[in-house]
Amino acid sequence: MRSIIAFIKLARPAQWVKNIFVFAALIFSGLVLDLNAVLHALLAFAMFSMVSSAVYFLNDFVDIEEDKLHETKKTRPLASGELPKHVGSIGFVFLAATSLGVTYITLGLITALIVLAYLIINLCYSLGMKHLVIIDVLLISAGFVLRILAGASAISRMPSTWLILCAVTISLFLGFTKRKAEIVYMGDDATKHRKVLGQYNQSFLDQAIAIVTAATVICYILYTVDPMTVKIVGSRLLIFSVPFVLYGIFRYLYLVYHDKSGGDPTKTVFTDIPLLFTGGAWAILCTVVILFGQTITQFFRAG
Repeated sequence: MRSIIAFIKLARPAQWVKNIFVFAALIFSGLVLDLNAVLHALLAFAMFSMVSSAVYFLNDFVDIEEDKLHETKKTRPLASGELPKHVGSIGFVFLAATSLGVTYITLGLITALIVLAYLIINLCYSLGMKHLVIIDVLLISAGFVLRILAGASAISRMPSTWLILCAVTISLFLGFTKRKAEIVYMGDDATKHRKVLGQYNQSFLDQAIAIVTAATVICYILYTVDPMTVKIVGSRLLIFSVPFVLYGIFRYLYLVYHDKSGGDPTKTVFTDIPLLFTGGAWAILCTVVILFGQTITQFFRAG
């Protein structure tokens, strides 16, 4: 039983929440009521969760000696000795091969190639590129874009260019704020946690965050009024979701700069009540607009 728990811990299921980007194309294409599309999107989510766990297996296998010297990482299954070292390499091969095979059989070649690209990018990241300043954040951003493309490919829908740009900018935003939070929170011990932090400084990160924050807001606003989006939704009502996006971004920045949060974006988003409420309200509004926007517009025009 302890081995099973350790194996699950090594797979990092809590991080699977990042794969919700797979559902972006499903939601914004208006196919949330299409059972076949939903099933394909769920399968793409499952495959991405499997391949991301494969990367965690490899990462812990490669960094086992370094993790043993780290204050918190030393408790990980491989570094602590709960599981033998070879479990990392074997688990990586099994999960990676299975995810690629199942994706190819069930979702087709294009989706499988996207999953393969995600795997290659993360391999490069784990095997050394995570130590390259700026490149490390760009690779993380590429992973989020590939999630959206995989979800779109799974349901045979081409995502909006502005939607992809939103994914790029919001993932860069999360990446740079994560680096900022790590430096602020850990201070002189930052490089012990992540070597690349020694190549960053707070002034650069502040400027990078300011740029990607503005870009994220602009890209999202342009996405809501894009002719392709209006055609799919059947109305221009999606623009009313912008205030929720603005508040969510400002709230996250507040947590990073005021409360020194943001070191773990997943934890920050899912433990902050205002952020959860805002995200829920945004999701409900977008769903209503996408499903009933045309009807609502016609009602007010008739009135």
